[in-house]
Amino acid sequence: MKKFNSYIIAGPTASGKSDFAHNLARQVNGIIINCDSVQIYKGIENISASPFAGKTITDKIDGVPYRLFSILSLEEQISVADYLRMARQEYDAAIKSGYTPIFVGGTGYYINAIIKGISPMPEVSEKNREKARLLVKENLISARKMLPDSFKAMDPQRIARALEVFFETGKHITDWQKLPRQGAINPTPHKILINPSSDVLRKRIADRIPKMLAGGAIEEAKKIIKFGWNESRAIGAAQLCSFLRGEVSQDECVKNWITKTNQYAKRQKTWFRIQFVPDEEIKNIY
Repeated sequence: MKKFNSYIIAGPTASGKSDFAHNLARQVNGIIINCDSVQIYKGIENISASPFAGKTITDKIDGVPYRLFSILSLEEQISVADYLRMARQEYDAAIKSGYTPIFVGGTGYYINAIIKGISPMPEVSEKNREKARLLVKENLISARKMLPDSFKAMDPQRIARALEVFFETGKHITDWQKLPRQGAINPTPHKILINPSSDVLRKRIADRIPKMLAGGAIEEAKKIIKFGWNESRAIGAAQLCSFLRGEVSQDECVKNWITKTNQYAKRQKTWFRIQFVPDEEIKNIY
């Protein structure tokens, strides 16, 4: 493969992008930089299908450096702006040290931030940050109604982010998002999409989830409940927490987990088809 200044390896869950990126890093003296919004959290490596699942958390795997994996506690919050700042720091450090940065992940808004940058956002006081989080926690529906129809996100973390910006500035986040984007990685990383067929993905997902369960995912779900982490943020977390609360059997949990993961993979494939124009597309790697 021709060597580029940097890469971004994207693809739906269970596509094999992590293995591909690891092998590429060996060829090009690469550093793997996480581009997944769940794998950035520590303590849920099995649920997030992290490369560190079942491994000791260090800064390398088999000699390949890894960055921004398992660095946040379940009590911490992170915005896209926070992620982009950290990703740029890792990118700059890699280039300075003579390594090839390789971003890898399947989180669309992180990938967009790397490629296109983000609109400038104001600094938010801790007072307004806490006010927004409390409102979302107490009444998500009422919190959502405070935002304009043009704001489409429905997950609690992004609603809280929109509210804190509104409380801080009196302007909705959608107004800020109309401003020119800043902070993209330049030159744009070479884009590779790992995109197996849906049939291949379904088989991999069905094979992988029982292994994730056996690898410690139930204990990870207990941590999610303990720390009040938003279980809807990770496929598998909600299903496991439902099992732990006695709402479904373990068999139902696994079945629901597989179903939700397949649905998520389908949404990802749609997003990549519309939003991500790859320089290379790989249909199957093993």
